[in-house]
Amino acid sequence: MKAIHFGAGNIGRGFVGLLLHDAGYEVVFADVDSSLIEALQAAQSYTVHEAGETSSDRVVDNFRAINSGAEQKRLIEEIGSADIVTTAVGPTILPIVAPVILAGLRQRATTLAPLAVMACENAINATDVLAGHVWKDVSAEERENLARKAAFANTAVDRIVPGQASGSGIDVTVEAFYEWVIERGAFGDFAPVIPGATFVDNLAPYIERKLFTVNTGHAAVAYLGSVAGVSRISDALAVPEVLDGARRVLEETSALLVAKHGLDEAAQRAYREKILVRFANPALPDTVERVGRQPVRKLSRHERFIGPAAEIAELGSRPTALLEAIGAALRFDVPDDEQSVELQRMLRSETAEVFTGQVCGLDPAHPLFADVVQVVRAAQDRL
Repeated sequence: MKAIHFGAGNIGRGFVGLLLHDAGYEVVFADVDSSLIEALQAAQSYTVHEAGETSSDRVVDNFRAINSGAEQKRLIEEIGSADIVTTAVGPTILPIVAPVILAGLRQRATTLAPLAVMACENAINATDVLAGHVWKDVSAEERENLARKAAFANTAVDRIVPGQASGSGIDVTVEAFYEWVIERGAFGDFAPVIPGATFVDNLAPYIERKLFTVNTGHAAVAYLGSVAGVSRISDALAVPEVLDGARRVLEETSALLVAKHGLDEAAQRAYREKILVRFANPALPDTVERVGRQPVRKLSRHERFIGPAAEIAELGSRPTALLEAIGAALRFDVPDDEQSVELQRMLRSETAEVFTGQVCGLDPAHPLFADVVQVVRAAQDRL
């Protein structure tokens, strides 16, 4: 069995690649980072260090690596004969990956089982987005033929993979906890065998539970911690106002998830408290700058702050803690982060109304619009 994984970074090696390896697949990593690919090509194995209440080291072998920029023809051939294709490249890179997957499908023999394609990104229905890019310029007739060769399944992924210590090479440190949930219905009779993953009929609750709890909470800790002048995520949670702010954010998103998806309230409370414990893990040397990077994306309409806050407002409530977290995100000023620089430029050059429309994707008629405008104006007043 063979799996192609786009993105040989820390998440690719320490999460998706690891689980595919443990499921018995030969993993072919594809990445444009030539130095990383060369390091993988020169190695027989690497180690995933799992840090948590019980720590362990897991060795990954039986892998290959391809430079997806320089060896695209070879990569297309590999996709044509693979069983699985996964990605962990970031949502903005999916349009770049899509044409290569399409080319692989065109070469794929009709006698093979459908290729299982799963985008393992921190975004809602990322595989649907990837599929949209794959089929973007394909005629209806060709799409009908090629669609028989692939099964596109959305997933929800959860594992904290912090920035790695200098000199760690291709080894990677991750938290011990993980969750990979995959929608079963996309595969029909050809579901891939991945013992470390959970297959479900309805993925929506899992996607939003993860995005609006783990991702929202992690980013809230980062931005509130940045305002508090703290560097490490684990240290930020030792600051009472940061812990209180993050907990109140998760109380708001939990109430939404319980109301929307019928989740058990006690179970969701335990889940969010477990999340805070995971964030406070001192063995994961993550920083507020790394977790808070790309604030423009994180403040967009369907992302971790505006997404749940908008739904709460639509239900007639005011998401107070989420608005406070949005205010903290607007103060994120990191010169090395391109989106942080753009965020601060827009705050200085645009009106609060224009900023709210362009960055947060809110229409003036939306019940959250006026509250966000007020938060943006407060941020502009501090400049």
